[in-house]
Amino acid sequence: MTKTVRSLLFVFVMAGLVLAACGGGSATEVPAQPTSAPAAQPTAAPVQPEATAVTDEMAMYMPDAVSGDIVVAGSSTVFPLAERMIERFGEEGFDGNATYDSIGSGAGFERFCVAGESDIAGASRAIKDSEVESCKSIGRTPIEFRVGTDALSVVVSKDNNFVTDVTTEELAAIFGTATNWSDVRPEWPNEPIQRFIPGTDSGTFDYFVEHVYDSDESIILAASNTQLSEDDNVLVQGIEGSPYSIGFFGYAYYEENADKLNVLSVDGVAPSQATVDDNSYPLSRPLFLYSDARIMQEKPQVAAFIYFFLTQVNNEIGDVGYFPANPSVLDAAVTAWKEAIQ
Repeated sequence: MTKTVRSLLFVFVMAGLVLAACGGGSATEVPAQPTSAPAAQPTAAPVQPEATAVTDEMAMYMPDAVSGDIVVAGSSTVFPLAERMIERFGEEGFDGNATYDSIGSGAGFERFCVAGESDIAGASRAIKDSEVESCKSIGRTPIEFRVGTDALSVVVSKDNNFVTDVTTEELAAIFGTATNWSDVRPEWPNEPIQRFIPGTDSGTFDYFVEHVYDSDESIILAASNTQLSEDDNVLVQGIEGSPYSIGFFGYAYYEENADKLNVLSVDGVAPSQATVDDNSYPLSRPLFLYSDARIMQEKPQVAAFIYFFLTQVNNEIGDVGYFPANPSVLDAAVTAWKEAIQ
């Protein structure tokens, strides 16, 4: 074999070895491909369990997922709205027993904060510091949930043809120091004023006294011809019975009896959605529910009802006769609910 031929054979052998080596390298890299695929999985894996946890957490607070008793007591003003929400809660699947005892805001706070017999207090005024202290003394910390707005309505009989508008100062005389209508305005009849007002346990009474008498209830309680009742339907019957009668209660009771009663403007402003929203109606006021975190954690049905109330109330409140709370206020209430169940 010549030197030239041996050189060519050497070149071919070496080339084959190089090619074999290259082929071997690609063969070892192919199995390495799947190792990069599992590396991408950890970024997506936590998402699914987290979403499932959130879904499951809210599922346990659906109306058809809870049972047991729910005891609510308090404001007669909140009662029509709460009654509607209890009805809706049942329609959505709750098969337990939910009750609302309409006894007035003050009595409702006493039952919640002193006796500890209710799960929720309904109120047409904010809770007082003294009531908060009573709650704490039995191991409860009241949580406030704003659920709507009321326009406290001053009403007269349909037979009354002389009063359409009053000032705040005239209200103080009508429900306090005046004896006859003519004592307030000379052109009004020289007839005794017949007064029908909520009882002293009512948040409506407290709110009126605070805004008209600067919280001095002695004036209104000393007025002649005054009948007090915690039952707003009793007040309606009394007011509609005479052209010289007058009273006040929540807007829902006026709207329910608008065929029998006339609602008065106060300081030239009539109660309405617009005048409540812009705070131009002098006697607009918030409506509340109060509960406690421990109650809500130990009784999922109570937590579920409050959540349902907060998220569905604006679908019902107009039909009941009250006005929706500002969306930001309801959002804050939902946030307070979420913090309470943690």
